[in-house]
Amino acid sequence: MGDSFHEQLIEDSAFLKADVRLDTERVDKLILQLNRIYPQILSDKEATKFRNLDVPTSVRLGELLTNLQGKGEEACREFYRALHLHVEEVYYSLPTRLRLRDSLDPLTYPQLCKQRYVMNDRGPSFFLGCFSVAVGMALLYYYSESKVTGGSRALGMAALGLKRKAQEVLIWYTEESLRK
Repeated sequence: MGDSFHEQLIEDSAFLKADVRLDTERVDKLILQLNRIYPQILSDKEATKFRNLDVPTSVRLGELLTNLQGKGEEACREFYRALHLHVEEVYYSLPTRLRLRDSLDPLTYPQLCKQRYVMNDRGPSFFLGCFSVAVGMALLYYYSESKVTGGSRALGMAALGLKRKAQEVLIWYTEESLRK
């Protein structure tokens, strides 16, 4: 990852303290996760101190982050795991996560989002031009055939693969042009 979890937590602390998505309930979940799963990181006495509802949430969170930074790399890593588990939207919007995501090498990790929408680099005018040429050729073929043979036999053949109503219309049109 480059930075250690301790350095990342120092950098992310200001963001975490200011984020309104970390309300009292979510901070309590983080504290309980660290206390119950990793009691060596956060003892019962410390958990009770950080869960005191008389103290504002941002202050409690700031004290928790300072305490975890003092306990070292393992405590910081477990805090990030708990944050990822309980408050995923905050975890992915951390400054260190955004920097890490933006710094990925595009050759190693191709960005599928950008490639998914790029069919060609010519744009819509190229598509319209090709479509116009195809329609023009179809109309030229249709009208030149009707002048030579007196009717469009291609419409009769095209009716073979269509539904009953469309087939009846095309056959009727072919018969009408043959009568003329």
